[in-house]
Amino acid sequence: MKHLLFAGLLFSILNCNGQSASGNSHYAQEATIVDFPKLKNILEKEKDKFLIVNFWATWCAPCVEELPAFIEIDEKYKKFSNYKMILISLDRARNIRFLNNFLNKKSITTEVYLLDDIKNMNTWIPAIDSSWSGTIPATVFYKNGKKILFREEQMNETELETIVKENL
Repeated sequence: MKHLLFAGLLFSILNCNGQSASGNSHYAQEATIVDFPKLKNILEKEKDKFLIVNFWATWCAPCVEELPAFIEIDEKYKKFSNYKMILISLDRARNIRFLNNFLNKKSITTEVYLLDDIKNMNTWIPAIDSSWSGTIPATVFYKNGKKILFREEQMNETELETIVKENL
């Protein structure tokens, strides 16, 4: 009984310190609140990479449904120096705590930004892609700083991986 209690206590301590029982770190990413000009600068800094930018929200069922596929692909390819994925949440900034709890619960370690620029959405939505109606999920693929593909629909892991393999 003492050994079981000690093992449970040790597991809890390791988990509270961001370590799993095997010692692997699993800190979730916390979202950073940005406006569109700041987001644009962030994306421009990644111009030497194959970049996947997914627009989503915690309140969007198809977005949450496709998220595991994005996380799987990111985990698989983030070791490549010419690859990067960024998740852009369109949740309300006042809900940042809820978003961060969601990221933690789902163990999401992909870079996440919360785009807090609703006042200017009629400007930045067409700036992302002129065909974008504003519906999410939406994903933009960039290669060497140039947009190569825009998808305004839910995607699955096979579709994502095909696009990554063709461009990485």
